[in-house]
Amino acid sequence: MRIKYFFLLPFTLFFYNCVNAQINKELNNGLARPKLVVGLVVDQMRWDYLYRYYNRYSEGGFKRLLKSGFSFENAIIPYTPTVTAAGHACIYTGSVPAINGIVGNSWIERLTGKSMYCTADNTVQSVGTKSDDGEMSPKNMFANTIGDELRFASNFKSRVFGIGLKDRGAILPAGHSANAAYWFDDATGNWITSTYYMNTLPTWVDEFNGQKMPDAYIKTGWNLLYNINKYDQSIPDDNRFEKNIPGEKTVTFPHNFSSNEGKDFISVRFSPFGNSFTLDFAKQMIVKEKLGATGQTDMLCISLSSTDYIGHIFGPQSIEMEDTYLRLDKELESFFANLDKTFTNKNYIVFLTADHGAAYTPDYMKAMKQSAGTLMEANVKKTLNTALEEKFNAKNIIASALEYQLFLDNKLIDSLKLNRNEIEADIIKKLLAMPEVSNAFSLNNPAQILLPEFLKQRFVNGFFYNRCSDVQYILKPQYTDGTGKGTDHGSWNPYDAHIPLLFFGNGIKQGKTNREVCMTDIAPTIAAMLKIQMPSGSVGKVLEEVVK
Repeated sequence: MRIKYFFLLPFTLFFYNCVNAQINKELNNGLARPKLVVGLVVDQMRWDYLYRYYNRYSEGGFKRLLKSGFSFENAIIPYTPTVTAAGHACIYTGSVPAINGIVGNSWIERLTGKSMYCTADNTVQSVGTKSDDGEMSPKNMFANTIGDELRFASNFKSRVFGIGLKDRGAILPAGHSANAAYWFDDATGNWITSTYYMNTLPTWVDEFNGQKMPDAYIKTGWNLLYNINKYDQSIPDDNRFEKNIPGEKTVTFPHNFSSNEGKDFISVRFSPFGNSFTLDFAKQMIVKEKLGATGQTDMLCISLSSTDYIGHIFGPQSIEMEDTYLRLDKELESFFANLDKTFTNKNYIVFLTADHGAAYTPDYMKAMKQSAGTLMEANVKKTLNTALEEKFNAKNIIASALEYQLFLDNKLIDSLKLNRNEIEADIIKKLLAMPEVSNAFSLNNPAQILLPEFLKQRFVNGFFYNRCSDVQYILKPQYTDGTGKGTDHGSWNPYDAHIPLLFFGNGIKQGKTNREVCMTDIAPTIAAMLKIQMPSGSVGKVLEEVVK
């Protein structure tokens, strides 16, 4: 009997080792994480841009994401206002302004009556510039981000960085515990940061700034990538629907930036080269910071801002916008190829989305026999204040107008012992009489707003008491704040709230769905893929098509 057991023992040990190895393999596979997660937010990218220029895109840019990744074709922003700061905060926190506190690019603090910029922080100093453009941090955002949770999960071994021409596009995505966020300084043409992150720029950033790329962009100017006859737009380059880039006297190609040469570098923002500059900086960061090379998952949050600046000036129907996206497609192709080269087995994940969309230019829409128009916030404030002064014998009862919201001067109202409810009712009555307005209501009791439930929820999701106004108004579809030229955004309508959402990378299968998903779903989905906790204010749902 002992002999039998003696011969069975090696087989038993062999079987045990095989089973144990398989268990370990499954456990390791279950905890396998990509070396790098890259978030790409294309500022002001309407969802339909994925397909409007599809036949002109290269195989390695947007087409690669669509053909090899997973596309959520009906991704919606579930709050208002649809603006840059709120969008970037929502994407990375998985929460809405009612929770994370980022109700707009700027707001009025209800308790003090003072204006607050979303990332302003006078307790920190600029790094890399003598201007105050570096006095920024994420302190005004109350919820944390997916990057923060990644840092916690790895005991701060994972590294998280944010990059964007706009400070808010770099700072808010990167979160509170990011290693660094960098943004563009118009005065110097350099990437800068603040003492919230560091006291001096890394040597490699100084060296990158030393290449003086913005100087070359301004000297070169912006001409079309292809012959003008190859562009699909139905209106001529010289038209009445566009505004001028700062420093220019014409709206047509070629765009000459030489008038800004030697003054500042703001022209870079209003050209496709702002996206080139951003992605080149991102490529260098991957190398110099050795992202994905330490055995932990790192995260790189990239905001591509030039699409927004160009959109505001020229509008979605312009040749400039088409050229911008054809150029961005080539830049993305180069960036993805760089990721392939850097990470073996394509061990990275990319998601691409937008912070908001944009309306067609109102004057263009009217020329196309569509219902459209404008109503400038400054004019609304002036008109209403004149009427309120006549009735209540008090000047400037409305202190500010911002994001289609009217902020009352509550200190003035209290000092004169006026009836706030009566004032609000009078404002709403006058707003509803304006032909451009479809609805108006008090935000002090949002649960009683008389709107379709889906629309009411978006205003509730965007309401944070200490940072929101007293009265909200809604413009009719295709009406915007502005002059009628270029474009704007901020509304609940599909052209502002319907955004692209694509996932691509290791383990993500190709596919698409038209089921409705929300911007808030991005962060919890990334958390599920990385097997870490979702951010502290997250209200989104995991997109199972990607996780599976």
